[in-house]
Amino acid sequence: MSEPQNVDASASLLEQVNQALLHRTPLRIQGGNSKAGLGRPSEGQVLDTRAHRGIVSYDPTELVITVRAGTPLHELHAALESTGQMLPCEPPSLGAEATVGGMVAAGLSGPRRPWSGSVRDFVLGTRVITGTGKHLRFGGEVMKNVAGYDLSRLLAGSFGCLGLLTEVSLKVLPKPRQCLSLALEMDSARALARLAEWGQQPLPISAASHDGQRLHLRLEGGAGSVAAAHERLGGEPLTSVYWSDLNEQRLAFFAQALPLWRLSLPTNTGPLDLPGAQLIDWAGAQRWLKSDASAEQIRARVQAVGGHATCYRPGLIDSPFQPLAPTLLRYHRQLKAQLDPQGIFNPGRLYAEL
Repeated sequence: MSEPQNVDASASLLEQVNQALLHRTPLRIQGGNSKAGLGRPSEGQVLDTRAHRGIVSYDPTELVITVRAGTPLHELHAALESTGQMLPCEPPSLGAEATVGGMVAAGLSGPRRPWSGSVRDFVLGTRVITGTGKHLRFGGEVMKNVAGYDLSRLLAGSFGCLGLLTEVSLKVLPKPRQCLSLALEMDSARALARLAEWGQQPLPISAASHDGQRLHLRLEGGAGSVAAAHERLGGEPLTSVYWSDLNEQRLAFFAQALPLWRLSLPTNTGPLDLPGAQLIDWAGAQRWLKSDASAEQIRARVQAVGGHATCYRPGLIDSPFQPLAPTLLRYHRQLKAQLDPQGIFNPGRLYAEL
């Protein structure tokens, strides 16, 4: 494997943005393009971030790493692994070419999300090229932004619609001393009930998924607490590769030909009656659904319990992300107008109105 590169190409990126502003040319921001199937198609000239890469600074004792946006995500993981640390939110790559900028822009988190937090929670600061042609720094490595709203965290999950992320500072944590994965035979209704019960107790659970037949648990922490929890909960030891296969959508469930939906639900939501097959993640707060049911039917059922649904099948519907209520859409438009007044960054990627 080649040595990681360290290249500051921010001047070139800024020039490309300024040229786009001058000629009113829409830009389609992309890194490894591993999340290309998420969201609406966005027209524009491709702005590739991958030349702008490398770790800017990393002090393991401070638990902070600063990385350029075009850095391959696997290089970030390797740097943290070398010091026994990790990014606790477990962002999925969904492709070998995934970049750090794409990780933040997509805002996707893995199985540990309910216990550790989301990508947004680990973003301390950013550098961003705005739609006014300025390269600005927001937040910092140790202190929060005071500009009225925390722009760095707003960028997480914005799919490049608010600006061009060039650099991000992330909070990291030590890897757990002990990790044990278990499988318990039970149906999904019982599994959800048990997870709701265990959620009120001091158990070292860091992942919980049900595949339709078995409940999969991951226990993390000190050796004593993990062993005690195993003795109490029971179950057969399970290879830890299950969690990476779930996170990267490599399980057999995801290979089914039906459209894939991600359902985000309130904690302790019970079984959902929907056509198709379901895979439970995040102890029930996230469900993956393979179904040919209509978007209207799926979203009506999910909204009835206070959740929302995202379609992962490219081109199936015009609004893959849950449509916004009028008030929220107005706020999104106002924010977009402030940061990208000409609307050149990934136009329409999140919503047609943006």
